[in-house]
Amino acid sequence: MKVLVDTNVILDTLLYRSPFYDDSRTVYTLVEQRRITGYVSSSAMTDIFYLTRKELKDTGKVYSLIDDIARLFIIAPVLESTIKSALALRWKDFEDAVQYMAARENGIEHIITRNAADFETVEAPRAASPKDFLINLKGHG
Repeated sequence: MKVLVDTNVILDTLLYRSPFYDDSRTVYTLVEQRRITGYVSSSAMTDIFYLTRKELKDTGKVYSLIDDIARLFIIAPVLESTIKSALALRWKDFEDAVQYMAARENGIEHIITRNAADFETVEAPRAASPKDFLINLKGHG
């Protein structure tokens, strides 16, 4: 199963953000165990680096964390076509539109995000919170 893991879920894991950490970490662990195929968009990688460095204030540690993400996750490209398609959607949150189009362009089945409500108007790929994704996965496993 191919899933795009949104920036907020990765940050919840890296920064131990409560109350979101446990479910986000479980998703991350499923990627580590290769039980699901995790993707992260190339545009999210720069955001993750910036926000993690801002929080941790340790560039070396942040590079190590980003190295781990790049090793575990497939990095979904954000191309000119991705941006133009996202612009055409005219969503309130442009970053969500980019994540959605990156997922579509890469044949990804699910987007795991804490703001799944922002994706309610679309059919596929479907978005779910880490908690809802894990409940659904358990129900099918």
